[in-house]
Amino acid sequence: MTADGLPETAAPGDPGPPPGLVVVGHFDQVPGYGVNRPRGADSWLFTWTTGGRGRLRQGAAQARAGVGDLVVLAPGVRHEYDVEPGAPHWRFWWVHCQARPSWRAWLRPYDVGDGLYVVTPAPAGASARIEAAFHRMLPDARWTGAGAPPASDADREQVAVAHGTAARELALCALEEVVLLTAGAARTTAPLPGVDPRVRRAQELLAADPGAPHTVESLAESVRLSPSRFAHLFTQQLGRSPMRALREARLHHAARLLESTDLSVERVAAASGFASPFHFNRVFRERYGMPPGAYRSGGPMVGG
Repeated sequence: MTADGLPETAAPGDPGPPPGLVVVGHFDQVPGYGVNRPRGADSWLFTWTTGGRGRLRQGAAQARAGVGDLVVLAPGVRHEYDVEPGAPHWRFWWVHCQARPSWRAWLRPYDVGDGLYVVTPAPAGASARIEAAFHRMLPDARWTGAGAPPASDADREQVAVAHGTAARELALCALEEVVLLTAGAARTTAPLPGVDPRVRRAQELLAADPGAPHTVESLAESVRLSPSRFAHLFTQQLGRSPMRALREARLHHAARLLESTDLSVERVAAASGFASPFHFNRVFRERYGMPPGAYRSGGPMVGG
């Protein structure tokens, strides 16, 4: 199958692109456009809307797609999609491919039934990066494996088919970024009961980048509290001060680096936010019962 052979509107019974390919397109459709596959498709279909509105049905489930919505259709279930009635158009990216196994866990919290996943809205501030990933997918799918992928004309409708292994993997890497930025942020576990959302947010900031120069003031500002109110609330709810929690996060991060990399102890200390290797050695020994070098050699034996 080539890009030229893909129909603008699928005929009834069209199974869609074969599962071994990665097919990516960028359409801006007017009312009257529609796709109907009574037997579904052999591959997954990912759509991300950038203008207007679309309507998608999968089995008995249905969804409306507006700007910033990622809607995903699993294979093997009858589906149809079109421009939503009353909408002036539907501008969207679409990708047919085989989903990587890890994506299913990320998408699961958004399952609305019959293999239809609706991720809405896109996280604040992530839309530009998501759009860039889709734009990158088009030339990546055309890559021959030699030199750099070709340039993409983002102002016109395009369809690209990744035939080669290198092109398919490169295009899937871009799509994985899209899935992670949208669906991967879903909470799959219930938050601790009674913990203020602002305290949880501060915990997430510490865990995500423990090596950053966090202070009580910077954390308080990130959750829109005064430093005194933030420190009191954090300590009251978690039983330790923000700076104690920061030190624990940094030590945990350092331990993971020692286990999984060959970075020097000095570099592990710096990457984990410790300004002094001597201070790092002292607090690491206090926490894990051995110096960093011994921990690396023997593994987490105490207080892991």
